[in-house]
Amino acid sequence: MPFHLHFDESDLLRVRFALSPLWETQEAVRTLNRPARHGYHLPWLRRIGRDAAGLDLTPLWLLMPDAGYNPDFVCPPPLGPLATFAEEIAGVRATDPATARADIELALADTPGGLRSDAGRRMLADPGRAVQELADLLEQAWHVMVEPHWPRLRALLEADVAFHSRRLAEVGFERLLGDISPQLRWADSTLTVAGTRGNHSRVLGGQGLVLMPSVFAWPDVIGGYEAPWQPAVIYPARGIGGLWTEPGGTTPDALARLLGRSRADVLCALGEPAGTSALAHRLSLAVSSVSEHLSVLRAAGLLTSRRYGHQVLYERTPLGIALAAQEA
Repeated sequence: MPFHLHFDESDLLRVRFALSPLWETQEAVRTLNRPARHGYHLPWLRRIGRDAAGLDLTPLWLLMPDAGYNPDFVCPPPLGPLATFAEEIAGVRATDPATARADIELALADTPGGLRSDAGRRMLADPGRAVQELADLLEQAWHVMVEPHWPRLRALLEADVAFHSRRLAEVGFERLLGDISPQLRWADSTLTVAGTRGNHSRVLGGQGLVLMPSVFAWPDVIGGYEAPWQPAVIYPARGIGGLWTEPGGTTPDALARLLGRSRADVLCALGEPAGTSALAHRLSLAVSSVSEHLSVLRAAGLLTSRRYGHQVLYERTPLGIALAAQEA
């Protein structure tokens, strides 16, 4: 069912991109319990399986119905483009208990048996305590399931934001929406998000919109957030198909002989733009070595670079793409 967001001119001036480690954490929790989402993430699931099995995520899963209301206070849109997990989870812990109780009750009502469950009744009886316990669970999930992989995830998300920010400047907001997802449609100053969990309509009223890529939201596009939080649209990030691929195993031998194995691995790892630290983490190389390889590849015309936030992102030029595409 569609979700409609009605814009005026001031809203168009307040469209921004953001990343959220907290959002990725709660979507990772959801993905763990949704086999239909596992396809792209099987290598990640194998890596976290034993440690994740030691977490009791039942209270969070009770608030994540397949179809229905999901509580906004558990993961509000980030205040800035580079919010940290610590900043975001502090916001969750500061949630007013009355706001949390209303959110929890709506979610439990859409979860079969949720209102009658022991965990559901405990949350409703003491929402202040529930807020802290849910925040504790999210923090545990972050440390076990997401934080060890965050450099790789953040690199992909930052590359998506850099790409779509450039596209916004090149083609404008209407065409950008079509690039992001076929589920997004623009007509008569209204953004329609198709395939969401309910038929809702919201006038933005000058609040603007947060556009947020997500690794774990695939294949869904999610639109929502009720007051007091800013409206947001969360969409699958570009490049998740190769997210968990180890680049060294796909580097063509001929290219490795030409450039050297490590330098060729760096070039082939840049299927999506990435920064030095993320590449070093992904390839298990020293940051200094990766930095040197990037400089040589850039000087040779195989890479280009641009600054995004706190780091420099590298991406392949057409020549670099052609070399990396050679068969192994």
